[in-house]
Amino acid sequence: MTAIPHQSAECGAVNSVLARVGDKWSVLIIVLLGDGKMRFNELKRMVGGISQRMLTLTLRGLERDGLVTRTVFPTVPPRVDYELTDLGRSLWAAVEPLGLWARSHVGEIHAARTDFDGKAAR
Repeated sequence: MTAIPHQSAECGAVNSVLARVGDKWSVLIIVLLGDGKMRFNELKRMVGGISQRMLTLTLRGLERDGLVTRTVFPTVPPRVDYELTDLGRSLWAAVEPLGLWARSHVGEIHAARTDFDGKAAR
């Protein structure tokens, strides 16, 4: 196998994309939006533990990257829906298996952590 020469500009571009999808909240929001469009407060309730400001910033970043679209309806109060773009759906297809894996192995991970923490405490 031939090594690919290091190209710093390309590495920087890939790094910025991976930083977006690898942050604490983005993947979870992408997975949730995989079920269809959602309103801001629905997302906030489902994510749990995220501040309104952080959810706003995360959604804005996902929108900026072309992964999420934001639709504002002129009602009182304004209704705002978020949904995945085609690009966002392609990312969802890549991360959904990771989410399924996490759900099916969460018990094992928690048991391993408990075991590790017990050994470390001794």
